[in-house]
Amino acid sequence: MDQVPSSPQDAQSLPTCYRHPDRETGIRCTRCERPICPECMVSASVGFQCPECVRDGSGTGHAPSASDPRTLAGGTVAADPRLLTKILIGANLLLFLVQQAIGDAVAERFALVGRAWDSDLGSIQSVAEGQWYRLVTSMFLHGGVMHIAFNMLSLWWIGGPLEAALGRARYLALYFASGLAGSALTYLLAAPNQLTLGASGAIFGLFGATAVLMRRLKYDMRPVIILLVINLVITFGWSGIAWQAHVGGLVGGVLIGYAMVHAPRERRALIQYGACVLVLLAVVVMTLLRTAQLT
Repeated sequence: MDQVPSSPQDAQSLPTCYRHPDRETGIRCTRCERPICPECMVSASVGFQCPECVRDGSGTGHAPSASDPRTLAGGTVAADPRLLTKILIGANLLLFLVQQAIGDAVAERFALVGRAWDSDLGSIQSVAEGQWYRLVTSMFLHGGVMHIAFNMLSLWWIGGPLEAALGRARYLALYFASGLAGSALTYLLAAPNQLTLGASGAIFGLFGATAVLMRRLKYDMRPVIILLVINLVITFGWSGIAWQAHVGGLVGGVLIGYAMVHAPRERRALIQYGACVLVLLAVVVMTLLRTAQLT
């Protein structure tokens, strides 16, 4: 992710995280007052604490084992905050190698296609004929080396910090709900015989949630806005790109991301997972509507 140089005034007003000197932040540990970035902040009864204060229990009033430290969104702080991101990248790379070894049969069996009556696709089955699993499996297939390389680099750059800020369960819910939103909108609006594949819907969901998180933390929004604009220009400017997946994933990510980082503490889990359920309900509705049109 490209970084936009800060003005002298910004440099003075935004210190850098004491554990990650390359990251500016406007948040400080409520105990020791050291600046901390989203990956380092742990939710406390008031504000956020750094990992050191959480480990020694100095800001909790009880032994560190009495309660688990929490992320910004209320998730459990993990020893490896990028574990799920690594697993997702590994799964995508593994399935890409399977695609290369087996050939087009993998895409024809697992890519997203609404209703395949076109002679180019033969008589393969489709979502309209009951294969709803294609909405998920298409998220793990890619059309070429550049396609998967760009998606996996994006997933690594934005997925790791977001996983650290949300916690594993919330991060995984965001990833799959956004990806399904992209798949469902593609199924609804794209040509019925169009084969679609790629993790772009889920990744655009992560982009949207990252933008919400940065705004919540009062970070400089210019880098993420510039990156989103560039990606949207590519989405609508180049042929062969399923813009529906990008837009659907982005909208789903913004909605879920807002619920994740703005939910009040007392109803946090209800609002966060409720937002995920609402997005999934929209996925079901779009899928049923399109299926009714095609059958």
